[in-house]
Amino acid sequence: MVKHIVMFKFLPEADGRTKQENAIIAAEMLSDLQGRVPSLINSEVKLNSARADQSNYDLVLATEFESFEGLQEYATHPLHLEVVEFIKKTRESRSCVDYEY
Repeated sequence: MVKHIVMFKFLPEADGRTKQENAIIAAEMLSDLQGRVPSLINSEVKLNSARADQSNYDLVLATEFESFEGLQEYATHPLHLEVVEFIKKTRESRSCVDYEY
């Protein structure tokens, strides 16, 4: 099994929307991939709490796959690529960890 964890920090403003608006849209788009991308076994998408330190990343995605090949299928799936394009336009930074368990 492979766990793929990604964190995003969004730009203060991008694409005519605020950071919070873009983070919410990205979270919805990422959540919508569950059940639509065959290799994606499980996913969890969470936004940083309004009560948390605002210097934290804005969104975290934790996904699970059977293998690194499954992760690669997800990474190149057309529905995922649509999300990638949106996030690339609206993010400030990205951090990622992939590990086997």
